[in-house]
Amino acid sequence: MKDIPTIYITAKCLPQAWEKAVLAVWDNGIQIKTQYDRPDDPPSRDCSAMIVVEDPFAEPRVHKNFPGGPAELESYRQEVVNGLHDHWIDPAAGKWTYTYHERLFAYRPVENIRDPKSPRPFRAVNQIQYIIDSLAATAHTRRAQAITWMPTADPQTEDPPCLQRIWCRLTQDENNQWRLNMNTHWRSRDLYKAWFMNVYALTDLQKIIAGKIAKKIKAPVGVGRYVDITDSLHIYGSYFKDARAEVEKMRTTPFTQRAWTSDHPAFEMMILEARENLAKDPDYYAKAKEG
Repeated sequence: MKDIPTIYITAKCLPQAWEKAVLAVWDNGIQIKTQYDRPDDPPSRDCSAMIVVEDPFAEPRVHKNFPGGPAELESYRQEVVNGLHDHWIDPAAGKWTYTYHERLFAYRPVENIRDPKSPRPFRAVNQIQYIIDSLAATAHTRRAQAITWMPTADPQTEDPPCLQRIWCRLTQDENNQWRLNMNTHWRSRDLYKAWFMNVYALTDLQKIIAGKIAKKIKAPVGVGRYVDITDSLHIYGSYFKDARAEVEKMRTTPFTQRAWTSDHPAFEMMILEARENLAKDPDYYAKAKEG
């Protein structure tokens, strides 16, 4: 059996990064089973990967063809940065065991995540505030990080966190302008259906962190490069039929034909509508799916 391939990708913007990653994993990924396969699914294609997005807010920023749409993208962004769906966390009732927002902004280890009476010996920790405070105090610190994994509880669950760690550091450009660099580390990643939404939301968090550091140090802080490191970056075999057509487009035409600028009128209209719906009901799109 071959070893797991490793890939390294650089891209200017998010849609270009996603397409380059899909092509790299499609062409070079090892064929390997997953714990979610149905009996007739082909094995996934899988790589370990480092993906560098040189300017996370460069335009075009939005891919039109990622599986999902603007409303789902906005809902997920708010879930990560604002805790829109933290109320879905109810492990004792068999519901979600975490959200990334909860783990990053209120990390609190527990022994048995499914038992509401399980001891919680530690206070909740806002790790994002720690990153902000740490970098505001010492720009070059290497300790500004946040984790999600709970070794006491996550190995026993069926759907443990994919995101493991966020690491940030400040640098200065040639004009002495501060820039926030961010790395994210993932144990496992659904490249085809999840990667784009993950990165869209986390780079928005990167921008928010930069803005809050700027307020503390009373100096502008720009968004620097984003680095995405994944141990298992995969395309599930069950997605191959849909992915194959998209892969062919990626091979034959430029990604810009499938991308929107974030100020595109159609995108702005759909995002505004999504925000209005979510402001009225955080579960609006989940209910729409069920209905």
